[in-house]
Amino acid sequence: MNAAMSFPVPSAVGSLEGYIQTVNRFPILSQEEELALARRFKTEDDLGAARELVLSHLRVVVSVARGYAGYGLPQADLIQEGNIGLMKAVKRYDPDRGVRLVSFALHWIRAEIHEFVVRNWRMVKIATTKAQRKLFFNLRSMKQGLEPLKPQQISEIAQQLNVSKHDVVEMEARFAGHEVALEPSGNDDSESYAPIHYLADNEEYEPSYILETAERERLQTSGLENALGGLDERSRRIIEARWLHEGETMTLHELADEFKVSAERIRQIEQKALGKMHSALALSAA
Repeated sequence: MNAAMSFPVPSAVGSLEGYIQTVNRFPILSQEEELALARRFKTEDDLGAARELVLSHLRVVVSVARGYAGYGLPQADLIQEGNIGLMKAVKRYDPDRGVRLVSFALHWIRAEIHEFVVRNWRMVKIATTKAQRKLFFNLRSMKQGLEPLKPQQISEIAQQLNVSKHDVVEMEARFAGHEVALEPSGNDDSESYAPIHYLADNEEYEPSYILETAERERLQTSGLENALGGLDERSRRIIEARWLHEGETMTLHELADEFKVSAERIRQIEQKALGKMHSALALSAA
């Protein structure tokens, strides 16, 4: 964050329960109050208005951060990272687009927490081998529903990902974390911020998806055309279809059908092309 948004906010470092009690005391803004404050900040650069917007949404960050408890990272750190995302959201929020701040801010809150998780997950002793890292990134998407894994499912996942059954059980336990109520608790003040109102497809919040998204965004920086120009026609087609398409990207199998080769061959071409582009981008940035 730059100096323009460096006003103080409560810190989650210290007593976490005390922090949660503090942020829950900040009033939830009505839509009219929210729009008025957002317009004051946008047109007058009123930091007081921005601070009110941030404070009123700190409880949202706490709710989101609880969903990442299973990664083994300190809850206070997750909240602090989410707060940075919230401040970025307030800075970029356009009150005239017809979207409530909470909906807009969720993307920025999650993005900061995701980056923190991806940056630090190696430090948490949950994935020390390549197979365990694969388990870390894929277990959630492989589980069917929210029920605990059955012995047969554990065996199948362990075999598919080349890890021990013990690793699967331990990783599932870490992901379980502590639960957050989806429905409002009955307190009208918190109803609009209950997770049930803003849950989305979990796939886009998996660390593997975040890594892919970050890679896609990095490829769209300066020097992209030069990097693409160094590829052969087939490699360029694969990279554009897999990473640079604005709509739904193509799968390996779809491209395999197009080029009449195996999906594994498409993956190999993709990886080689990405490596070549990375080198070109590094040279252009030097």
